[in-house]
Amino acid sequence: MNVTSQDLHDKLKEFFGWDAFKGNQEDIIKHLIGGGDAFVLMPTGGGKSLCYQLPALCLPGTAIVISPLIALMKNQVDAIRGFIQNKEGIAHFLNSSLNKSQIAEVKADLLSGVTKLLYVAPESLTKEENIQLLKQLKISFYAIDEAHCISEWGHDFRPEYRRIREIIGQISRAPIIALTATATPKVQSDIQKNLGMLDAKVFKSSFNRENLYYEIRDKSNPKREIIKFIKDNPGKSGIIYCLSRKKVEEIAQLLTVNGIKALPYHAGMDAATRAHNQDAFLMEEVDVIVATIAFGMGIDKPDVRFVIHYDIPKSLEGYYQETGRAGRDGQEGQCIAFYSYKDILRLEKFMQGKPISEQEIGKQLLMETVSYAESNQCRRKILLNYFGEDYPEANCGMCDNCLYPKKQFDGQEEMCTVIELILSLPEAFKADHLANILAGVNNSIIKSYNHHHHELFGFGRDKGVRFWSAVIRQGLILHLLDKDIERYGLILVTPAGKAFYEHPTELLLTEDREFVEGEDDDDDEPVIGAGKHSQNAGGGGDQTLLAMLKDVRKDLSRKMNLPAWVIFTDPSLEDMSIQYPVTLDELKACQGVGEGKARKFGKPVIELIAKYVEENDIIRPDDFVVKSVVNRSANKVYIIQSIDRRLPFEDIARTKDMDFEELLTEIESIVASGTRLNIDYYIRQTIDEDKANDIYDYFREEAATDSVTDALKELGGDYTEEEVRLVRIKFLSEVGN
Repeated sequence: MNVTSQDLHDKLKEFFGWDAFKGNQEDIIKHLIGGGDAFVLMPTGGGKSLCYQLPALCLPGTAIVISPLIALMKNQVDAIRGFIQNKEGIAHFLNSSLNKSQIAEVKADLLSGVTKLLYVAPESLTKEENIQLLKQLKISFYAIDEAHCISEWGHDFRPEYRRIREIIGQISRAPIIALTATATPKVQSDIQKNLGMLDAKVFKSSFNRENLYYEIRDKSNPKREIIKFIKDNPGKSGIIYCLSRKKVEEIAQLLTVNGIKALPYHAGMDAATRAHNQDAFLMEEVDVIVATIAFGMGIDKPDVRFVIHYDIPKSLEGYYQETGRAGRDGQEGQCIAFYSYKDILRLEKFMQGKPISEQEIGKQLLMETVSYAESNQCRRKILLNYFGEDYPEANCGMCDNCLYPKKQFDGQEEMCTVIELILSLPEAFKADHLANILAGVNNSIIKSYNHHHHELFGFGRDKGVRFWSAVIRQGLILHLLDKDIERYGLILVTPAGKAFYEHPTELLLTEDREFVEGEDDDDDEPVIGAGKHSQNAGGGGDQTLLAMLKDVRKDLSRKMNLPAWVIFTDPSLEDMSIQYPVTLDELKACQGVGEGKARKFGKPVIELIAKYVEENDIIRPDDFVVKSVVNRSANKVYIIQSIDRRLPFEDIARTKDMDFEELLTEIESIVASGTRLNIDYYIRQTIDEDKANDIYDYFREEAATDSVTDALKELGGDYTEEEVRLVRIKFLSEVGN
């Protein structure tokens, strides 16, 4: 069928009321109407739906739209019916939510030729009765929405999606248009192979969403920061993503208790409640939806002003897709993710038991996410590079790393070392293996390849694995290195990399940020900190006051003969330099302080701040207190009473339906808030006395921070993380509280 540009513009105006197409919509529509297969890569908010909705309304027959979510189908069918007045049958969906009479109505409209768009779930498409029904229709084309679900490398793998081509073959051949907002080159290739459309014309829009601001924050006190952020942005719509249903419920409840209109959304809820909560968000009866990743795919709400990731996602595809739900109208969209490496370890644990190849893929995707989170480079540049697109600007001005850039160094020598190592090896290896060689990590995999005898083994031991990982990642972004996506991300040297190695020039690189080890899993006090802290971009404390507070801490440290970090950690001082507390009540609300520390160490601090505020006419922020959810407080009381009764930790955890890791985190939180606990009885039962003394002496005499990672490095391989954490609890309880 041939149509002119004028015809298409007339139809666009008639059906949708718009005067012009966006981006390459018109070219895609013309290609599809002309009978060609199309692969469409277009960011969220770019207008993918129009690319199949308008052709369906123009062409004879019915377009079959294969879509992954019932909520998405209903949303799109309602939208089409809204555009095309008095023609309810123009669009239908066919899925498990329909009763018998509704299914009969859909079939009648299809067979009479009224329906131009039929949305089906991949599971519904594979049913024999539906295949027989569709065989009776004239199919104008097939549209596969959210096509990344086809790929096992995609972030939302659906096995039924991989049978689509087979089913289409059984029904009748017609043009295919596959659409997705997120696809790396590997995922794109996998989709096209699976759908048998390697010759399809590829339409790729820029993945750059200029209006989105990207920021990664330390996950040291996420709940308090989220509540403060939302209260600083009153009335704005936002989505908070969590990885578990339990956490979704918990955060939604916490927000509600703190006066924020919020509702949960996850697959464990009944369909009616899920639909009600989604509609309440779309109709602006609530401001915030707390959800698992099931929420939001294709939901057309243009004014979502922020997307917060309480948990870092499993892949950059997932992260990009979810952040893309912010600012679809081109206006403000803030994307904030909380990151701690402990979350990554938990995600890795969930992969255990899966096939090795699946674990390899999952781990590689996770490591990409870690690299993004810990990098000091422009976040926009990293994201676009991941999707095979270059971002030429030196500074995007819309991410934390560009707004608060870190110091750069000339890395030509280091890059040449990486290239030399890769070229010297007879086969290719992944980034972490290369970084381990250069940092001198003598693990079993290094030994299995005999790489502990390589001349470059340990060459950069003083800089560490994190540093070399950062150099490799920046080599990829600069196209000096390349990643073989077909073979689990093995690193290769490009021709440009070889040319650089032969004739090196100045190469400005940045070192990565360091993050605390874990999150605050309580409602108002943070977990014990873990060393170096990255100030949150946008937080921007008073640097003059911060320097003065560090001097006061140093004086207290000398007078009390205690390590400075025991008195107040750097994150605590940084929070004080933002909040300006002038009473003990205000001080104990600061990050990592609590009542015990406020009483024991707080007097000189609040006196200094009060004087500083008065002398400099400081306008202090409004009081900000986070209310706790009652059952969490009950947990604390039970744990304190159980430890007083000397119950085994395993019994305490079992009674409260926690794993041991969760219990330890709770106990650390209790101690951080200033409560003194005597856990000697449990340490005596589980840790050799000499080992316990060594760990205690390390924290008292040697430790510059309370970092478990630093302690394990210093103490050596005979000590476990659990042992170090238990003795650290004892130490901080005795000397800090």
